[in-house]
Amino acid sequence: MAPPENIVFYTSEYSPFSQRVHITLEEANVPYTAYQIDTQNKPAWYSQVNALGKIPAITFGGPNVPPDQPSPESTKLVESIAILEYLADVFPEANLLPRDPLLRARARVFVEIYRNYVHDQFRDVFFLGKPIEGILTALEKLQGALPPEGGFAVGEWSIADAAVAPSVVRLRLFLQEGLGAYTEEDLQKLRDALASERFARFAQYVQDVSERPSFKKTWVSDERQLQVWGKHPGLRQRKTAAASSGQAQA
Repeated sequence: MAPPENIVFYTSEYSPFSQRVHITLEEANVPYTAYQIDTQNKPAWYSQVNALGKIPAITFGGPNVPPDQPSPESTKLVESIAILEYLADVFPEANLLPRDPLLRARARVFVEIYRNYVHDQFRDVFFLGKPIEGILTALEKLQGALPPEGGFAVGEWSIADAAVAPSVVRLRLFLQEGLGAYTEEDLQKLRDALASERFARFAQYVQDVSERPSFKKTWVSDERQLQVWGKHPGLRQRKTAAASSGQAQA
């Protein structure tokens, strides 16, 4: 399979899904053009790239044209995990997936554990203020899939880490800054739990992925993340335990 040319990456700096692709493009060490999409005011032409209007997306092939003038001759690819898999296939020399079939399968399982357990619980606890027990159970499942001796999801770096790192590093940042819809009591419980020996392997994993050069290069800064995410209505909904109890009785 010939490697793609004229790659254009449509992204938004706040998006963990976009950062997945950004990390993988950096790991592949290939030329690309990044173009920021304002998700609150999407340009009309972007529907030519993704009819659903979602980010991320990439285009490749076709003539070399400005990103805001996508060619009908170029190939369009959407959905972050599909893009990661595609990049791993067309740039095999980048070792974005292990060559060993069992490790490749484990990489995909790791992503599925995140998608089926952690993703929804992250939303429920941080954005909707639901009980924290669910996110702790989900993170234990994810931690249980990590190699106990250390390293990344399957030992060496892979697209499994690119898929999960943007969200777990944001989770850590939100907890550090107290950004979320949980009560003050649940915030402290979460902080204490994730700082305990129970989650030591997970904490080391988050630290390791946050120090990966491709992650650092694609992370806009803690300050910018907090500035953008702090405007989200769910994350701004802070409530005390007493207020939460009062609402339940109303």
